[in-house]
Amino acid sequence: MPATTGDRRRVWFAGGGTGGHLYPGLAIARALVRLDPAIEPFFIGARRGIERTVLPTQGFAFELLDLHPLYRRRPWENWKTVRGAVLAWRRLTALAGERPPVAVVGTGGYAMGLAVAWAGRRGVPVVQQVADVVPGLTARWAARWSRELYLGFPEAAPHFRGKATFVTGNPIEPPPAARESAADARRRFGLSTELGRIVLVFGGSQGARAINEAVAGWVRSGLPAGVGLIWATGAGQEVQYRDLASDGRIVVTPYLSPISHAYAAADLAITRAGAITCAELSAWGLPAIMIPLPTAAADHQTTNARALEDAGSAICFPQQTLTSRALADTVDKLLAGEERLKAMRIAALRRARPDSALEIAERVRTLIAN
Repeated sequence: MPATTGDRRRVWFAGGGTGGHLYPGLAIARALVRLDPAIEPFFIGARRGIERTVLPTQGFAFELLDLHPLYRRRPWENWKTVRGAVLAWRRLTALAGERPPVAVVGTGGYAMGLAVAWAGRRGVPVVQQVADVVPGLTARWAARWSRELYLGFPEAAPHFRGKATFVTGNPIEPPPAARESAADARRRFGLSTELGRIVLVFGGSQGARAINEAVAGWVRSGLPAGVGLIWATGAGQEVQYRDLASDGRIVVTPYLSPISHAYAAADLAITRAGAITCAELSAWGLPAIMIPLPTAAADHQTTNARALEDAGSAICFPQQTLTSRALADTVDKLLAGEERLKAMRIAALRRARPDSALEIAERVRTLIAN
């Protein structure tokens, strides 16, 4: 018999602003419900974050609050942050009065901080999923209330000395047990069966202008013989590059959904270095040239890419040195021999934690039970 509303235990998921902070929470929530249908995830996010468009489609209850980050470059606007925090604190108290949470799972970003502080002040158990090698300001600040921290990268552990940390990897949708063959995946994209290597390029949902321009120059100068391209330019940029598409060889698309078919088809990826991208590449065993976003907070994408480079699964390619010629030379060297790619694939799989969401959900369920 399914649990009634009165039997269900509500767990708050607090985090968002970007997909890298929201989607891990959704993955953990789904795993938690599969483990225990009596648990009811409830999402708390910011009205100005990506959650405003994503959460209404996910089937979980949620509340969006007028939360703001610290405006470091425009400090005169921090009155919005203070006002939003006061109003949000009152709303959290009201929500708890209706259905008190048994735990709070923080997944990062400015949307997480207030809910974690509220729970910590009231003795509600708090855990935190930390995605990047260098934790953000909110993650470090919220650690004081976190009973357990689940790390996406083992290199993050020194930032939380004295805390209970567990290296779980970052929650993602894992590759299917019966994986699609590269040949079948390539046929989905209409790629020629005569191509020897496929390179996957993407820079996030909105795309990465610097990567797109470098790839465009590479394509115009001529791809190496036997090399094909799956190129997701990002929403709003595809129209500028669609003339570079080539039947059977170069696929140009705004985005890839699901991206799993592209991962199955590819031999090498050219990407940014967000935490979820790093986790997915590792899970699929896909070598990568990682071009970190130079404006990312605390330059965390560079440290993510360096971690994978040190592990042997990726090359960190700073955007400051990115040119079409330099990118082409790097790709040529990687594709020249199977041994290098094979070693990178093995290194990627060694870092993989495809069952991260389930592992975290099991720890959260144990915490609630105790």
